[in-house]
Amino acid sequence: MLGTIVNSLAIVVGGVVGWTVGRWFPVKMREMILAGLGLVVFVAGVEMALSWSGTILIVIVSVVLGTAIGELLGIERGLQALGAWLQRQVGARVKGNFAQGFIYASLVYCVGPMAILGAMESGIQGNHSILFAKASIDGITAIAFAATLGPGVVLAAVPVLLYQGGLTLGALGLADIVAVASAQITATGGILIMALGLKMLSIKDISVANMLPALPLAALLAMLFEKVLM
Repeated sequence: MLGTIVNSLAIVVGGVVGWTVGRWFPVKMREMILAGLGLVVFVAGVEMALSWSGTILIVIVSVVLGTAIGELLGIERGLQALGAWLQRQVGARVKGNFAQGFIYASLVYCVGPMAILGAMESGIQGNHSILFAKASIDGITAIAFAATLGPGVVLAAVPVLLYQGGLTLGALGLADIVAVASAQITATGGILIMALGLKMLSIKDISVANMLPALPLAALLAMLFEKVLM
């Protein structure tokens, strides 16, 4: 769990620093920083999605069915309600959109190959190098996110701890799934990250959190497809 703990702490520290500094930024500057982050997130998603060679059908089915499931479950609505509740607890004196910062940061930090592969390698081999590298990246982006979106970004450390920690603790049992479905998960995650980039750029208001079921669905379909071929 060392790699995941360091990663979570980096998000907390970066988020606190960004929130503290960002309060002094003019509104226009914060908007431009968020737009820059949106562009970076979108390009990162494109790079991930390009790994879908030979897995296009699985990715399409996963995204379509996963989004339908997420819409029925109302995942983003639940996260928004959680953010609104947290905002009420801290009061009006704390500026920033808790729900938006929490959701944006959580998706960026959890939906990606470094989170999955790093947690798996940490659990199987005890090698935390990938997660240490991810921690440095997440810490820097947390500064930028929190500077524009407020302290909700700090709370993204919680899903990172639970998600990556769960993958680390269950690494041995999940190793076969990741080995088979790595490309499908990465490509599907890239689609979600691209959607988040479009949302951050205010090009299209996509409920990205409702698309999250596409990730486990991609893994399941990849496993089924592998068994059919065998």
